[in-house]
Amino acid sequence: MKLAVNLKLQPNTEQANLLRQTMERANAAANYASEVAWNTRTFHQFSLQKLVYGTLKADFALCAQMAVRCVAKVADAYKLDRKTQRIFRPLGAIAYDDRILSFKPEDTVSLWTLQGRQFIPFVCGDYQRHFLPHRKGEVDLIYHGGNFYLNIVCEVEEPPLAESEDFLGVDLGIVNIATDSDGNVYSGAKVEQNRRIFAHRRRNLQRKGTRSARRKLKSIKGKQARFQTDQNHVISKRIVAAAKRTSRGIALENLKGIRERVTARRRQRARLANWGFHQLRSFVEYKARLAGVKVVFVDPRNTSRTCPVCGCIDKANRPSQATFLCVSCGFSGHADAIAAGVIRARALVREPMVAA
Repeated sequence: MKLAVNLKLQPNTEQANLLRQTMERANAAANYASEVAWNTRTFHQFSLQKLVYGTLKADFALCAQMAVRCVAKVADAYKLDRKTQRIFRPLGAIAYDDRILSFKPEDTVSLWTLQGRQFIPFVCGDYQRHFLPHRKGEVDLIYHGGNFYLNIVCEVEEPPLAESEDFLGVDLGIVNIATDSDGNVYSGAKVEQNRRIFAHRRRNLQRKGTRSARRKLKSIKGKQARFQTDQNHVISKRIVAAAKRTSRGIALENLKGIRERVTARRRQRARLANWGFHQLRSFVEYKARLAGVKVVFVDPRNTSRTCPVCGCIDKANRPSQATFLCVSCGFSGHADAIAAGVIRARALVREPMVAA
């Protein structure tokens, strides 16, 4: 399995300016190579390299390997789309390989700049540090929010998936982000409160429109998204831990394309658009693979309307968001927990779709 790990660089003022200059020069070189590729219709990396390599070294003062990486960046961009000329942002990410970047002791990295090698300290948590020995391939230098980061791809060996005779059913929702078949509820109240607070602040600042208001808008950019990502990490970790502790697999609904199928009232549209179920699902999948826990997907139709006792399927079985009350046999309970139980049952009796 390939995992992305981010390390935050801590350059001094001089080094930070030098990193920005290096990124700007490398992206300017990539734009030149892109123009040549577009005008000559030369999109293959090695063919394009023959045309621009000398100019990138002489006119842009790039070292040999950075010139090669810039050409590779252009070639990769044209693999995705050859309908328009590719243009790169001045501070867009640039790639380093082992010839122009190396890790040193005491959390320091050595990387090439326009003024030669710079030794820059970095910070990371224990989780990131655990994966560093498994680093593979290139490393991307990223400038985001006034800080520099190294984005590293690590290739980790996956443990074999444990055979499971039972599953932990998980129902994903908006009011409750997730509810499992054991009755554990992961509320979305904090996420919704956070979304409302930041939406209100952004609206007021945008209306004000002053220079200080624009600065404040920039400072709060992404905070709500980062909060929700953190919540999804916490929830997915707990779900996977519960399944592994009890030697069970995890059963989820196959919600692909649900945004196109579901309609909502005007007041609910912002909340529905903010629903991070896809991110939560991806977090559960990769954490489960690292833990050797099987993940399967079941048909999501009528999971919230099916009675687990008599099998009655009726829209009226959900008199409210939080309550399930079967119109046939009278069975009642917490609606999301019952839906999670139905998901578990479907994983047990049907041929589920196993996560790749």
